[in-house]
Amino acid sequence: MRRSSVRGEGANAQAAGEISGGGADASGTVPPQRGGPTAGRQAAGAAPARRQGRRRVLRWTASVLSLLILGTAAAGYLYYRHLNGSIQTDALNLGETKLGGSKPNAFGQTPLNILLIGSDARDDAANQALGGATDTFDGPPLADVQMLLHLSADRSNMSVVSMPRDTMLMMPKCTEPNGKVHPASKGLVQTNESLQRGGPGCTVAAWQELTKIPVDHFMMIDFKGVVSMADAIGGVPVCVEENVHSRTRDGKGSGLKLPKGTSVIQGEQALQWLRTRYGFEDGTDIGRTHAQHQYMTSMSREFRKNAKLTNPVKLNSLAQAAIEAMVVDTGLNKIDKLYDLSMELKKVPPGRITMTTMPWVYSTKPGLDGRVEPMADEAEAVFRMVREDIALDGKGSGTPAEGASPSPGASASAGTPTPAAPSTGPSTAPAAAPAKIAVSVRNATSGKGGTETRVKNRANEVAALLTGKGFTKAAADTQTGAEDTTVVRYATDAQAADAGAVATALGLPSSSVQKSEEVSGITLLVGKDWRTGNAPTPPPPAPTVAPTSAHALNGDNEGACMAIQPGFTW
Repeated sequence: MRRSSVRGEGANAQAAGEISGGGADASGTVPPQRGGPTAGRQAAGAAPARRQGRRRVLRWTASVLSLLILGTAAAGYLYYRHLNGSIQTDALNLGETKLGGSKPNAFGQTPLNILLIGSDARDDAANQALGGATDTFDGPPLADVQMLLHLSADRSNMSVVSMPRDTMLMMPKCTEPNGKVHPASKGLVQTNESLQRGGPGCTVAAWQELTKIPVDHFMMIDFKGVVSMADAIGGVPVCVEENVHSRTRDGKGSGLKLPKGTSVIQGEQALQWLRTRYGFEDGTDIGRTHAQHQYMTSMSREFRKNAKLTNPVKLNSLAQAAIEAMVVDTGLNKIDKLYDLSMELKKVPPGRITMTTMPWVYSTKPGLDGRVEPMADEAEAVFRMVREDIALDGKGSGTPAEGASPSPGASASAGTPTPAAPSTGPSTAPAAAPAKIAVSVRNATSGKGGTETRVKNRANEVAALLTGKGFTKAAADTQTGAEDTTVVRYATDAQAADAGAVATALGLPSSSVQKSEEVSGITLLVGKDWRTGNAPTPPPPAPTVAPTSAHALNGDNEGACMAIQPGFTW
């Protein structure tokens, strides 16, 4: 019987069940839950090497927080070939919809999206000692911290979007490499349960299904990584507006106890900070997310300004601990790949790092008191900005990298759809002539959730339009669908270029081209945005700055300080 994501918080402070500080909301109406603020941990190391007589060592960042922290990159140089064999990997995407990875912009530059996952696994002595909750030892973990890191194509800025652990979503179908199938959910499921549906690849699938943002990599880390990284840099400054003690009368809470003002925390106290729910703001998962943002931006600044990581013996121990605590996708399975990634992240100054929370609303559905759902319009605004590589801080992008030139046929305007040219697999074959491309056209004009009445005969009308453009093998399909926006899906890598040609002929953006196991060939799903006429309704202008509901925090903001929940002061 599969363990529910709702786990009790015992009297033990660490067993409080707050993976990221989980538990009931301030009113006490929500059953206590484990939440895991351990979104990430930084693993960074440094060890300079002489140019002659020694092998040049590599800078590396080996943990979710270090990446989350955003590319401040590690504090020096470190190279450990023997660690390569210790890096744990898992499948990137277990879902059926494959978005094909991030696409180049008009100047040939490619953004990068990394999903950072904090697992509440209690699968070894170290994590059990830190996490408590003995009834969950060796049980299935939860993805209690989920943050999407977006590195802009021109490397001028970075945006991070957190999803609250209490978010309720429809889960996609996920298939494990061994063939085990986890069917799509028939109702709303708490987002942290995605990890139990085959592993981090299902968490990635859930994000892609919700946001339509292609996820290029994931990094997942557990409790002990936080402790190691906070110790490595000598502590992280954090601030509280009043004295705080995260402990309820019945023993729940992270146990964090700090005086008013700024304190430098490390080790287990750093873990307590990241897990604290009771005591911050209104005592919900949202306050915990804001505290995590403060911690990570502060850690980012510390990496920039201190040089304490100079002891090779200590670095070796920390590196080994970080590697053992981390799981990555197969695209990040070597130290040199982590090094290359950290070099890209290092290009962004803290002042262009923006931490946000997905805009949300409390669910009004029966039995979901205290849980949240995405705020439809404003959450989509944030997702769209990430999809279109628009900086969440409203400052725009930098100039193209030296030597960069526009890609053929692409527009240099920010937010302007570029011709569909999906980079989805090993096939580099050009598209076939339109007359040789078979296209199945489905009527999906009702929109997801059946928000509109399906337009009659729409598949036939659009199939005729395609035929007029030379796609003489286009035909209406008797199957229907439900899509808010028009998409072109295909089944195999060999069909990618042909699918891109269909999208380009119709003026659809590259983001509309998706690989999917739900189709057997190239399939055009005419969405709610194309109910009439010869072209989809163009979307409204993209926002230029994150909505206030995203609670943005700039990486240079040293004045951030957590508000304290009444009743948790001393």
